[in-house]
Amino acid sequence: MPEQNEGLSTWLPEELSRQLAHVLESMIGESPSLSIAPYPVTAEDLQPGGTGLLWWEQPFSLSPEARIWIGADTGSWETIGNQVLQSAGVEDNDTESIRGTYLEIVSQALSGIASALSSRAHKEVACQEGRQGPPPPAEDGSFRFEVSLGDKRLPILAVFAKTLEKLNDSSIVADAPKGSEQQKAGSVAGEPAIPSPIDLLLDVELPVSVSFGRAQLPLKDVIKLTTGSIVELNRAISEPVDVIVNNCVIARGEVVVVEGNYGIRIRQVISRQERLRTLY
Repeated sequence: MPEQNEGLSTWLPEELSRQLAHVLESMIGESPSLSIAPYPVTAEDLQPGGTGLLWWEQPFSLSPEARIWIGADTGSWETIGNQVLQSAGVEDNDTESIRGTYLEIVSQALSGIASALSSRAHKEVACQEGRQGPPPPAEDGSFRFEVSLGDKRLPILAVFAKTLEKLNDSSIVADAPKGSEQQKAGSVAGEPAIPSPIDLLLDVELPVSVSFGRAQLPLKDVIKLTTGSIVELNRAISEPVDVIVNNCVIARGEVVVVEGNYGIRIRQVISRQERLRTLY
């Protein structure tokens, strides 16, 4: 089918654009504008440091050759990282904090790409351990993503390995030997499966609590509290309650009764930006 052969000209750049926009919106609280267009990578773009770009190479478990490189000049990654930190109320940021914040945005967007690859390849695809580094000069399929935050236009360059165009090839979709179980995501033929970092966290237990409201009382009033005393909270009876995980508000909902026990029906999952403001 022609659609399957369009490769990088269609779904992959558009999907990355959507993922970048989604991550940025969740972190800064406003929807950025993104435009994409094919862009040839120059020799200057590949130079480490100096006038070159800050490159991040992200391999995927789809195949040893499946990877994406994301590059941004200093002005772009510093502005994006600073914007996210300032939206979270963090000021006076050093270069390493800004760089780390920007790379976290890139990492989250590429995790979304892994999910999209899983859907198209009909098997689980995970991000493997990435590193800083430019793409080989021979790679093509490069696109410039221009991110607009207010009046600032910030270019980001992405290079896609050709392997990602071939998601409908049987050699990629069915890479497990016949008669054996499908290899787990992250494994390479002849090597043990490498668990995704998120898989290592899935069994971690976290405390979950619900806050009906808060109140501040002078010590003299606290001393007077006895059985039957009423403390008025700062929340109306119709307002949603906070769901707190590990001292951070992650959602809001309404109180319900389930088989004689209290429960919470989630009505809203709050953004990452708001979570940072609501640490208990």
